[in-house]
Amino acid sequence: MTSRTIAGKTILIAGGAKNLGGLLARDFAALGAKAIVIHYNSAASAKDAEATLAAVRAAGSEAVAIQADLTTAGAVERLFSEAVAAVGRPDIAINTVGKVLKKPIAEISEAEYDEMSAVNAKAAFFFLKEAGKSVNDNGSICTLVTSLLGAYTPFYASYAGTKAPVEHFTRAASKELGERGVSVTAIGPGPMDTPFFYGQEAPEAQAYHKSAAALSAFSKTGLTDIGDIAPWIRFLVTEGWWMTGQTILVNGGYTTK
Repeated sequence: MTSRTIAGKTILIAGGAKNLGGLLARDFAALGAKAIVIHYNSAASAKDAEATLAAVRAAGSEAVAIQADLTTAGAVERLFSEAVAAVGRPDIAINTVGKVLKKPIAEISEAEYDEMSAVNAKAAFFFLKEAGKSVNDNGSICTLVTSLLGAYTPFYASYAGTKAPVEHFTRAASKELGERGVSVTAIGPGPMDTPFFYGQEAPEAQAYHKSAAALSAFSKTGLTDIGDIAPWIRFLVTEGWWMTGQTILVNGGYTTK
């Protein structure tokens, strides 16, 4: 069987410019990845993409940065076709893309709902489609979702609700791709200590989230650190390949299912 390690592998990371995606790119390069494709969404994250690109190359891996708004099927298809043309077919594809909106249902506009659905569900669906077509046999695919899939809470209907379909997309894709030895998983972090979190939460909500997990007292900030999630993703796309079709909540005891 093909070696389930990072060394020598080609990896595509959607949202790979910064935060968790950027950490994964750097970690994979340090572990001997052959090539890493760093996707970024727009000009706003171009500098982060260039910094991650430079770090990956300095660690000895080939690297390419590709900009794309993944809310259309055509853009996701182009991302994979450009990646394959640049560095070859990926062995591992990871999608960290997501968007948070914290609002009561009564205040969410149709435009806001459509944007949340496009970023969190539609992009994830077509990422799985193109990854399934492009990854090598015995490869791995992992999508970032949210621990709010295990929560009973108001105000996150458009976020958790548009991440929820990814759980079934993952199950279906794992069945369809299993005959090729491709493992497909989703991972749901708790609220992470990144700008992705702080932009949506008022100070009192931040204080609650920082104390809500069973292990909060043992975290530097009380939140999930990206360094706590990266090893789980690394495991799922390598030695943990036998775990397929599953959505795993990794959150220090913030929510359970």
